[in-house]
Amino acid sequence: MKRIVLSAGKRTPFGDYGRSLKDVPMVRLGQIAAEAAIADSAIPAAALDHLVWGNVMPVDQEGFLASRVIALNSGLPEASAAINVSRACSSGTQAIVTAAEQILSGHGSLALAGGGENFSRAPYWVNGARWGLKRGPGTMVDALDLAYRDPFSLELMGETAENLADDFGYGREAMDGWALMSQQRAGAAIQSGFLARQIVPVEVPERRGTRLFDMDEFPRPDINAEKLAKLPAVFREGGRVTPGNSSGVTDGAGFVVVGEEEAFRKAGGTPAGVLVDWAVVGVSPRIMGCGPVPAIQRLLQRQNLTVRDIDYWEINEAFASVNLHAEAQLGLSRERTNLYGGGISLGHPPGATGVRMAITAMQHLRDTGQKRAVVSMCMGAGQGMAVLIEAP
Repeated sequence: MKRIVLSAGKRTPFGDYGRSLKDVPMVRLGQIAAEAAIADSAIPAAALDHLVWGNVMPVDQEGFLASRVIALNSGLPEASAAINVSRACSSGTQAIVTAAEQILSGHGSLALAGGGENFSRAPYWVNGARWGLKRGPGTMVDALDLAYRDPFSLELMGETAENLADDFGYGREAMDGWALMSQQRAGAAIQSGFLARQIVPVEVPERRGTRLFDMDEFPRPDINAEKLAKLPAVFREGGRVTPGNSSGVTDGAGFVVVGEEEAFRKAGGTPAGVLVDWAVVGVSPRIMGCGPVPAIQRLLQRQNLTVRDIDYWEINEAFASVNLHAEAQLGLSRERTNLYGGGISLGHPPGATGVRMAITAMQHLRDTGQKRAVVSMCMGAGQGMAVLIEAP
């Protein structure tokens, strides 16, 4: 079987909803991250034969054809192919896997894989306007609100996190404790320069000119337990899920180069990681946050590995209850999980999150000399995904 390797990758800073990146088109964010990832890989753009773009919310005029626009604007040849993929919160991870599948099936040798969102630019829809509203007011529908709802029950995703907490007994104090840890770890990763190594700045418009945006905007490293405890539950009266222990609505993009190892090295690249295997499973949409557990279990079973064989874990902090569940069910150590913050502190643009986590996992393996990392996340509508990456 062909050995699939990854470059170190680059991403934009993640902008808070409605703030620094709201006036930057989504494909522009993608292009900035793509060009930086190509440059960092030392592989010429002309050598890339495919671009895969993960995205949940197409926005702007180019949104539905974003992969092709980003590819050509980033210097990939016209003869290269491009595709958009969507797998909810795993869209960025799926982009990497889809690129690998193209290579494993003989349809290419080097690809650019990534994804992103600009939720700040999500549209409003007016259903019925196309054929003429007969009488009375037309209702505007928030596309972003729909993206955050379970398609079966129409519950907001935060309500499914409440369901998970109900079923397994995860309390508010434990959720807030995880959130505080995430914020503190993100703050430390910012101070140490760990996160800066993966970020490419974005020039953003301002009232008088532009400024360089070069740091994640969502982290609140100075928050404390008392402030977290005062935040109200927002999804259910008397609930436990709050803005403080939920992932942030953010904008951003990221990319890595994916390739067959011989072609990757021949083109001038030095691998930062090896994509070993992946697993995707379905779970009950009602408690979609349980998804990482069976996905990880299936992945480990496929590779004849145990939890003890994994040196580092990146498990998306969609909600703190997701991470408490993975910790409790799999016996994971907090000293080997999400050491540099996560969705609660850094934010969670679904198209980019899996890419950010893969970049972070490879960076951690390189810094520590460790061997194996697993990246995993839950998905709206009830799925889980897990990916195994090894040091090259």
